[in-house]
Amino acid sequence: MTDPLRHRVDLKELTRQEMTEFLAGLGRERFRVGQLMRWIYLRGVTDFAAMTDLAKALREDLAQRATISDWTPEAVEESRDGTRKYLFRLADGETVESVRIPMEGGRSTLCISTQVGCAMGCSFCLTGSFGLQRNLSAGEIVNQVCAAAKEGPVNNIVMMGMGEPLHNLDNVVRALQILYDDDGFSYGPRKVTLSTAGLVPQMRELGERIRVQLAVSLNATTDEVRDQLMPVNRRYPLAELMAACRDFPLQPRQRITFEYILIHGINDWPADARRLVKLLHGIRAKVNLIPFNAHEGSDFQPPTGEAVEAFQSYLLARDIVAIRRASKGQDISAACGQLKGKLERAEGVISKGPKDVISDK
Repeated sequence: MTDPLRHRVDLKELTRQEMTEFLAGLGRERFRVGQLMRWIYLRGVTDFAAMTDLAKALREDLAQRATISDWTPEAVEESRDGTRKYLFRLADGETVESVRIPMEGGRSTLCISTQVGCAMGCSFCLTGSFGLQRNLSAGEIVNQVCAAAKEGPVNNIVMMGMGEPLHNLDNVVRALQILYDDDGFSYGPRKVTLSTAGLVPQMRELGERIRVQLAVSLNATTDEVRDQLMPVNRRYPLAELMAACRDFPLQPRQRITFEYILIHGINDWPADARRLVKLLHGIRAKVNLIPFNAHEGSDFQPPTGEAVEAFQSYLLARDIVAIRRASKGQDISAACGQLKGKLERAEGVISKGPKDVISDK
C-alpha cells in the first residue's frame, strides 16, 4: 500500500518562487507565500494547524499535500567558551555537523555543512577522510540554521562546515535564496560567508548567480605545497585561482577572505609570508590565520606561537589585514568532522570511502 505522506512536499525545500508555484497549483493566492514563510522561519512553526492567519481550508489542504521538516540534533557538545557542536542524523541515516560560535556582545555565528563528507581530499582535513557520500539538499542546508535558531538568534552564517559548497552549487544557491528572503530569516549577503577550496569555474558562476561573502581556503603559497595539501590545486593551480579571485565581483568596501591554516614546518616559514604578499597583490583581501587544529590520525602539528606572530606581523607591516582567528571549542569535538568521527567509531561504522572525486587530470 502506498504511503501518501511520502509524496508530500517539504516546504523548507522551496524557494519563494517555487512555493509560489506550489500554492498556485492549489489555487491559492500569491500573498500566502509570505505568510507561510514568516510562520516557518520567523516563528519556527511546523504545524499547519497553528498558522492561525491562514484559512482553515488552506491549512487542511496543506496538511494533506505538504510537510515542514523539523530538525533536532542527535548529539550536542558544549565547550567552556560557549561553542556548541551539533550532530544531525538525516533521513537516510547519514550525519552532518554544525557549530554555533559565540561572538562579542551576545552575538553568534553558525558554521554549517553543505555535503555529507567531502570529495576535495585536503590532507589536513578530517572531513576529507570520510569521502563524499552525497550533497545536502537546500532544505537540509537551511534546516541547520532553523535548528540552531531555536536556541537563540543566529547573526552570521559561514558555509565552512563539512563539504565543498561549490561542489553543490545549485542547492547552495537555492538555500541562500531561502535564507535571504525578506519574509524568512532575511540575512543580507554581508551576513553569509561561503568558503571554497578553489573550484575556479564554479567561483565564476557563483559571482554571476548570487551575492555572498567569499572566503578562499588558500593554505599554501606555492603549487608544490598546495598540490600536496589540497589536491584540487592540481586541476586549478594558484595562477588560475588568483585570477578568479581578481575577477570576483565585490561590493564597495567588500573583501575576499583568504583562510590560511598554519601548519608547523609546512607553510609557516617567513618565505611563505613573503610569497603570500605577492599573491594577494591587486586583490581587496583580508587574511584569516588559523593555527592547525590537531586531530586523531593526522601527522601535522600546530605552529609555534612565535611563528604565528611573525607571520601576522609581516603581513600587517605590508598593509594586509591579517587576523589571527582564535580557536574555539578546544575542549570538545569542534573541528570539522570530529563529532561525526567520534560517533561513527562508537558505533563501529567503517568509512565508506568516496563516491565522487574531483579529477586532477
